Amino acid sequence: MKEFLKKLISTPEKKDLVENFFSLSVLQAANYILPLVTFPYLVRVLGVEKFGLLAFATATIAYFNIITDYGFNLTATREISIHRENKAKIVEIFSSVMTIKLFLMFLSLVLLSILVFSFEKFSKDWVIYFLTFGAVIGQVLFPVWFFQGMEQMKYITYLNILAKSIFTVAIFIFVQDKKDYYIVPILTSLGFIVAGIWSLRIIKKAFGVRFTWQKVQTAKYYLKEGWHVFISRYYVSLYTTTNIFLLGVFTNNIAVGYYSIAEKIVVAIGGLFEPVNQTIYPYLSRKYNENFNQFVQHIKKIGFIFIGISSSFVLIAEIFRDKITYLITGEYSVEINAILSIFLIRVLTYPFGPLFSNSLIIMRRKKEFLKVMNYTVLLDFLIVPPSIYFFDVIGLVASFITVLLIHTGLLYYYLNLSIKQQVQYYDKPI
Repeated sequence: MKEFLKKLISTPEKKDLVENFFSLSVLQAANYILPLVTFPYLVRVLGVEKFGLLAFATATIAYFNIITDYGFNLTATREISIHRENKAKIVEIFSSVMTIKLFLMFLSLVLLSILVFSFEKFSKDWVIYFLTFGAVIGQVLFPVWFFQGMEQMKYITYLNILAKSIFTVAIFIFVQDKKDYYIVPILTSLGFIVAGIWSLRIIKKAFGVRFTWQKVQTAKYYLKEGWHVFISRYYVSLYTTTNIFLLGVFTNNIAVGYYSIAEKIVVAIGGLFEPVNQTIYPYLSRKYNENFNQFVQHIKKIGFIFIGISSSFVLIAEIFRDKITYLITGEYSVEINAILSIFLIRVLTYPFGPLFSNSLIIMRRKKEFLKVMNYTVLLDFLIVPPSIYFFDVIGLVASFITVLLIHTGLLYYYLNLSIKQQVQYYDKPI
């Protein structure tokens, strides 16, 4: 074991990679443990209907998170990773990206106001939507992309765990009855905002990076760089967030509640892969520039590991499905069990979407990436709405899983094609 550990951290590069992986793993564990502590409590205290309302509000606000993120979690991370030894360049990237994100945040607030006060379904619970929007403010203030690019994920871990722990405890103190449902988005938003403000302080003190106004042309450059990823992220939301949004429009908060409970269980399982994908993204970005063959070999090795682990997760979750739903809801729900049984197939695709799409972005295959998104969104629009209309929640889950399987297959096809094309290009005689 000792020899294995020595080999694992045999170089500074590998040591940083392992440290970043464990930092994000601890963060991911906290992100699961803390919500899993409050999740059953909120379902039981608030009831399925109020829980469904909060889930619907979160799904609505998710659109604005996508707008303000603008793909910078990939493009800005890549730029920071490449130029992290150049202080002036780091300041330029940080300042430009933060300026753009703040502008997009104010634009999002205007759009939310128009949406909420234009439709009765939103206006009757307008307070909930604006309170939930606080999470967008927190996400803008917290430059995760900066820490990822610098490969200093420990800061992300410290800040998130501390802030979320405090506000998780606060939920048990202040949310005691159904009428307290509005307190949940207040506490959630405060957790994000506090972590965001604190992160900016760390960037200033630990890295010596201060915000400075940049030229309009400089900001335009980073805006253009993030455009393709933004479009892809927006497309992803069209077949993820929009599905629960449509379910809320076509049915009711109870149906949304059932779906959200099953979805949160699946996301809790599938999200275990996120630390790996987040850790290896800047690493793969550098490997692609340094050694293309190693880049390809890493993708293959990671893919085989993902297949084995995801299959095991699905099998274990299916075996203990009834017990999991009882732990969450306090009852054996036939509806949730039926939804969850189908939904668990998503775990098989969960790690491959980020791995394949990130690899295409690293290879700068934006056209191929957007092709996949176009096909996926078109398919989603063709089968999901009628599935919800005729078969309610079960129709949504079954059609959504179908879309995800095809989406993952398309990503694999275009990634494999891109790799073959690049190999052929390098093998051409000079």
